[in-house]
Amino acid sequence: MNNKEYRPTLAQLRTFVTIAENKHFGTAATKLQISQPSLSQALVALEQGLGIQLIERSTRRVIVTSAGQTLLPHAKATLESAEAFMAHARGAQGTLSGPLTIGIIPTVAPYILPHLLRSIREEFPELEPIFVEEQTHTLLERLRDGQVDLTIMALPAEAHGMVEVPLYQEQFRVVTHRTHPLAGRQDLSLKKLDELDLLLLDDGHCLREQILDLCRAARVNPADATNAVTRASSLTTIMQLVIGGMGATLIPASALAAECRHPDIAVGNFAPDVTAQRQVGLVFRSSAARSDEFHAFGQLVSRAFAQVMEEQVPR
Repeated sequence: MNNKEYRPTLAQLRTFVTIAENKHFGTAATKLQISQPSLSQALVALEQGLGIQLIERSTRRVIVTSAGQTLLPHAKATLESAEAFMAHARGAQGTLSGPLTIGIIPTVAPYILPHLLRSIREEFPELEPIFVEEQTHTLLERLRDGQVDLTIMALPAEAHGMVEVPLYQEQFRVVTHRTHPLAGRQDLSLKKLDELDLLLLDDGHCLREQILDLCRAARVNPADATNAVTRASSLTTIMQLVIGGMGATLIPASALAAECRHPDIAVGNFAPDVTAQRQVGLVFRSSAARSDEFHAFGQLVSRAFAQVMEEQVPR
């Protein structure tokens, strides 16, 4: 029977959420920097106060009960509200301060982070950013579980319970070896993708799927485009393969300065009437209490991208 006068503490709610997210008492205790007995005591106190079993535990596994699954999003929302309250209490209303965990995809992170970090230091010195670089599907899982506060990724994410904020559109450029017949062309059509041995990132990278979508739009068989080529886990590796004459690829325009400095690389453009681009934006939980602050952060990201593009040497 629950105690009607009972009010859970934030520490108890955080214990419940961390156990539910990690499905392991030892991992949860490590993340919260407390001992396992203290972790168990906090959970027991919460369950006894509510009169509900939230977590089933055995020697082999940890299971979130049906009641626990129902209450978990409310517990997360309560913790988010408490964090937002503390940010406001520090005089941060409408500004950014305190810890902020930001997920970012690998085909964005290396190119905008230098400018983004500089802007954070200059405009929001009390912000404590923590960056997590992962593929899109992993970031969305971390976002749902409350392990990251917001993400910078290609849109649409099409994830339930999430808010998407478009920030900027980015053109794709065609990168070949300097000896390729299409090297440096400024009037390429999507059909020309059929003349390239495309080098693509591994499965799970959204850039890979975006390039394959362009192939499909041009009625170029994606299977043919990937049959006899190597896949890689980073654009830097892809560029080394292009330099070695193993194929060609498409890269986002923001990556040009960092990835295309070798003299054997040639960069081409699609014709002005060809749409070959991606939309990059923020994604965060619709329950997040710091929405205004996240929009302010998005402005920093947009500005960082604009600064990167201003510094690009025309090719």
